[in-house]
Formats: sequence, structure tokens, C-alpha cells
Amino acid sequence: METVLKFILVLMVSMQLPAQEKLISGQVTSASDNYPLPGASITLKGTAVGVQTNFDGYYQIKAKPTDVLVFTYVGFVTQEKKVGSQNTISVALNEDVAHLDEVIVTGYGTTTRKSYPASVAQIKRQKQKAYHNKLAGQIQSTPVTQALQGKVSGVQTPQVSEKPKSNTQIVIRGNASISKGREPLIVIDGAVSSYNVMNHLKPEDIQNISVLKNASAASLYGSRGNNGVIVISTNKSKTVEAPLYIIDGVPIKKANNHIIKNLSKSDIESEKKYNKADAKKKFGKIAKHGCIVITTHQGNFRIDNNESYAVIEENSFERTALSPLSTFSIDVDKASYSNIRRMINNGMSIEPDAVKIEEMINYFNYNYPQPTNEHPFSINTEVSKTPWNTHTKIVKIGLQGKTYSNQALPASNLTFLIDVSGSMGSQNKLPLLKSAFKLLVSQLREKDKVSIVVYAGAAGIVLEPTSGKHKEKILSALNNLNSGGSTAGGAGIKLAYKLAEKHFKKNGNNRVVLATDGDFNVGASSDKAMEKLIEEKRKSGVFLSVLGFGYGNYKDSKLETLANKGNGNHAYIDNMQEAQKVFGKEFGGTLFTIAKDVKIQVEFNPNKLQAYRLIGYENRMLADEDFIDDTKDAGELGSKHTVTALYEVIPVGVESKYLKDVADLKYTKTTINTDFSDELFTVKFRYKKPDGDKSIEMIHVQKDEVSEASENLKFASAVALFGMQLRQSKYKNSTNIDDVINLANLGRGYDKDGYRAEFIRLVSAYQNL
Repeated sequence: METVLKFILVLMVSMQLPAQEKLISGQVTSASDNYPLPGASITLKGTAVGVQTNFDGYYQIKAKPTDVLVFTYVGFVTQEKKVGSQNTISVALNEDVAHLDEVIVTGYGTTTRKSYPASVAQIKRQKQKAYHNKLAGQIQSTPVTQALQGKVSGVQTPQVSEKPKSNTQIVIRGNASISKGREPLIVIDGAVSSYNVMNHLKPEDIQNISVLKNASAASLYGSRGNNGVIVISTNKSKTVEAPLYIIDGVPIKKANNHIIKNLSKSDIESEKKYNKADAKKKFGKIAKHGCIVITTHQGNFRIDNNESYAVIEENSFERTALSPLSTFSIDVDKASYSNIRRMINNGMSIEPDAVKIEEMINYFNYNYPQPTNEHPFSINTEVSKTPWNTHTKIVKIGLQGKTYSNQALPASNLTFLIDVSGSMGSQNKLPLLKSAFKLLVSQLREKDKVSIVVYAGAAGIVLEPTSGKHKEKILSALNNLNSGGSTAGGAGIKLAYKLAEKHFKKNGNNRVVLATDGDFNVGASSDKAMEKLIEEKRKSGVFLSVLGFGYGNYKDSKLETLANKGNGNHAYIDNMQEAQKVFGKEFGGTLFTIAKDVKIQVEFNPNKLQAYRLIGYENRMLADEDFIDDTKDAGELGSKHTVTALYEVIPVGVESKYLKDVADLKYTKTTINTDFSDELFTVKFRYKKPDGDKSIEMIHVQKDEVSEASENLKFASAVALFGMQLRQSKYKNSTNIDDVINLANLGRGYDKDGYRAEFIRLVSAYQNL
């Protein structure tokens, strides 16, 4: 009887649990641009209970598993979400096109609509005299600002004084902070203007007012339009005749002339000008005002939405008998994966040169064993069947850096070098940067010192070296940063290194942490100029970490150059989740180097393998003689870092469409040593200690053993295959996205932080684009 009563009691308690309230939290964003929606309403369906989101779009509300949350925001389509077992519910609201059509305001309040891009709203002048009186009254009472409030979705204007012509501030949705530098761009008759000029416009002179948001603002006005754009046309406007620019075959609109301005002389290979007649004859009406054709240096960078990526020529198969050695520098950078994730999440097309397969593979941890000897890393190899080619084998080579607790790491002398130029004004740049750096600051110890250097039109010190004990002082300096001006990156780097060298800690961790979108346009700005500058500065013993932010003018090629030549690493931070990964889970690897100039040289046995192909690492390849040359720079390995490299190999006797016949050699006869018939390849590693100048060598031999692929190899292969598909590689054969997803599911394994699950979701999302 007692047992029955206990069973009934447990059953009753379990039935009541679902009815208990719990705290639900999440973020509300716009589906079109991922910006947060401040002031969005979240209510329990059928009740009056509700909350609003804060400036960052976050909310908290108590609800039962049976409740339904209703998410609403003016100008957006309402969404409903059942609570169920979830504790975190985030939604992305779609814009309500009906509320974002062109709004024509008449004098008597009647409105008509016509189709217009969803990110553009317009208040247009009518010929009726009554309209002038109506709009004049609006502008004179609260300048142009209140005329927009309530007429255009997402435009916020704080309460203003009753004084006419007051300089009221406008905030366009997606830029919730109303601190300095967050105002939208004002354009009057095609020219950038100011609030003062706008608020003194005569009502009878205004033809129409347009508000541009999201991608439309950035596409027309570049980084200056990241906070939105208010475009005003007057009846006094004049037509400006401007020539058409064509850069590397791509026509550039007049409104995008920031692209031309950001081209340095060293980028330009040739420039040809056409007069009006010749331009119109050759290029059509689009060039009726003349044309300037610019060709940039091949192999430097390609322009795509003003983002730049180094050109990648995919590695091909090498014949083992002719070239048995494969030599490359390690790469712990992971920027490419998070950048691609940003593109997919935003529904963007992916530039093939943005896809660096090795950085995608190395984004993930493969749980290699910790080193057990005097060396700072362990070596792990594996050989199995290639998932995308039945005639080849896949080889995995993995390094595991030794893990040190934060307390065991040496004292740090960190110099934050922060880009505060005008291009950093958008929400996913300087505001995200500040939040990310707060995670880093929270982990500093008393013995660590932090300095802050900023640069825009010029460079300056905003925080002298400060102990990690005084976190409030460091955070206050970060919070006070605002964006504006041009981008003197070279001057900022010089000043940051000068400060780091001045406070150099012997036997400590001396490092500059650069955070920028890479849009340098003052002083040293070309890739070659920056490379020369950093090569000189690394001699000081100061290491470099490079963090990329934002999009639209993200300069991956420059940031990768800085990291490669500065004995450092490169990460791209697209959201706070990535910031937590870089500064939280991988704090040691991001900031503390345990081995530098790490090189790998693989010698393949021609008795067993007739050809090999290194997957990725195209811009990390070294000459074979560089392996034993201690003057040649290579990659750095941080605490807890892992490095994974994949080869696709063709066994002896297997026919392959990727191998062409080679003519017999007249002067050279190749003889193959048959003494090592049980070996597939030998891997040699060379590295230096962080403060050393002489390399230490390690050797690892892989026997001719093919095994069932481990979960780690299956997952790494799935990432590599996805990268090949994004790059439209000829080696992907007839595979498709489903093959990637199936392979990744087989290799998901133990996924503590959910990064592998996120990859699978990301690939699935790409499939539906």
C-alpha cells in the first residue's frame, strides 16, 4: 500500500510540473538584417501580461510550458511561439511590406500606396497647396524629424522641445544606441549634408523625403549609410554629370564612389578614360557622361560589395615520384568559417575566394590527446576511404597544443588597438566590438596590464597601461569610444607597437590585439605596405591577434596579411556567440602562444602512393627548402589550439581522371627505395619556442594501415566537402548538400558546445537559399 501511495504522489507531482512557471529569455531581431528590435512587445496570448525588449532586443518573461508567446513590432509581421520545454526563444520578425510601401501624404490625410523596396519608405510632395500647409506645419513644429515619426516604420525620434527648428535627433531602427555617431546620414539633393541644414529647409522647397534602411542604405552609400540614410530632394536640385567607373569589369554606381576612394594607387594596374561620345558608343547609355575603366593587379584582391579576399588557386594533385615532399605552414585562423556563417545567415551569395577550407576545418575541436612529452603538442594521424571518391584515400594529420589553465599563463602586456573610424559605426562593428572586449576584460588578472590605442583620422592613446584589477576603469574607457573619421590604420599600428614595446614584459605575453573591419584608407593601406610594416614590427617580440568585425567593406585580405606576418592569429566575430568562443572558451589559444614558426613537411612513399593533394592551405604553402630555414616565418600555435590538415591521396595502381601522363625524363632517372614498404608517409614538424630562434624537430611515421574513419575524420571530411562545394571545386565529383549533411551527422559525436550541430543547421539553411 505504501508503494502505491508513493507512486500516486510522484505521478501527481509530475503532472503538476508542466504547469509551473519558468523564466523565458531571448532576443527579437529583424529577419532582413539581424539587427535587434528595441521596444518589441512580447505578450502571453489571451492575456494582458507582457514585456518589451531593451535597446539590444533582449527580453525576459515568466511563462508556463503551455503558454504561447506573441511577438509584435510596428511595421513587422506578428509571430507566435509555443513555450513547451524551451527556456530560450529568439525570433526574427519579417518586415510587413504593406507598412513599408511608398506613403504619399496629402493635405487632408488621405494616402495612396504603390510597390516600393521593403527597406525604403518615402514621404512625397504633392502638387496640392493643402499639402504644403500640412507638411510645413509638421516641419516648423518639430523640424523634418516628427514629420517622419509615425509615417515610416522603424523611425524613432525622441521627444523634442517646443522651440521651432530645434536640432532633433533621429534614430532609425537597428541602431538603438543614440550616442554620438549613431545618427543616420543626411543627403540633400545628392550631397551629404547636416542636421542643421535639414532643419532649416523651407517646406515649399521640399520635393520628397526618403528613408533608406538595411542593405539599401549600405549598397547606395557604403559604410556611411550603416545607420540609415535620410534622402531629401528639393525643387532646387541640379543634375550632376559624373562618369561611370568600371573596376575589373564591374560597373560601379555613382552612389558607390566610396569604392573608388578606397582603392590605393598600389592596387591599380591600369586606368583608361573615355570621353562622353566614346563611352556612350562603347558602353551604352549608362556611360553617357563618360567612363573610367580601372584594372587592379591580378592576385591582389577582387572587389565584391567592397569586401576583398585574396585570390585562391586550389591545390591540385602532385605526382609522388616527381615531388614527394609537401611543405606548409600551420594555420590556426578560423575567420573564414564565421564569415561564411554570416553570409549564409544573411542570405548572401558566397564569394569563392572567401572560402578557406583549412580555416573551416580548424574552426572545430577534434579532441586530440594532450601531449605527454617535452614537446608542446601531440601528433595524430589517420588514413581512411575518401567519402567523395571511391578511388582515393583520405589522410588526416592533427596537432593538439598543450592546455594551460589561465592562472598558469604568464603575465600579459596587452595593447588593444581599436578602429573607431566612420566605417565602424554600424551595430555589428564598434558596438559588438565593445561587448566582445568586455568578455576578454572579465578574465584579466591583477598581474595583467591593458592599454587602449584608437585610430580614425589619426591615432591616440585613450588608456595607459592599467592592471586587470581595475576592470571598471578599462570598461569605462571602452564604453566611451565612438566612431567617426577616416581610417589611419598604419599610424595606429605603429603607435600600438610603440606602447607595447615600452611596457614589454620579459618572459611575459606581449601582444597587440587589433579590432577592425580592415578598411584602411589613410597612410599605409595596401596589402604590401601593411605586410612590410608588420614584418618590421614583429622583430620586437610583440605578437599580434587580429579580430575582424562587420560586413559590406570587410577587408579579409588585409587582416589575414597582418595576422600571418605579425606572428599571430585572425578571427572574424559576427555575433556575441563567436565572441564568447574566441574570448571565453579559447581565451588561452587566442592570446597565448606556446610555439611559433610551426612548419609541417610530409614525405609520401612512392611505393604506396602515386599522387597526393593537400586540401586547403593554398596561401600557406612553403618551398621544400623553407622547412629547415629558420629565417622563414610560419604559423603560431596557442594554448589548447588544434590544427588539422587533410590530404586526398591516390594509391599506386589506381587509374584517376585527375592524373595526366608525364613524358619520360632524359637526364634524370628516378629510383625508389623499397626498404620502407610498410610505411605510407613520414611527417616532420619544426617549431620554435615563443622566445626562441632555433627550430626543434619532431618526426612521426604513418604505417600503411587503412581503418574505418573515426567520428572526427567523418566530420572534418564533411566540412572539407562543404568547402569544396562552395568553391565549386572540380574534386567534389557528383556530391551534393545532402552528402555533406549525412556525413556530418555520422561524425557529430560528442558535441559539448553544439558547434557541430550548428554546422549541420547552417548547411541545411544554405541548401534552402
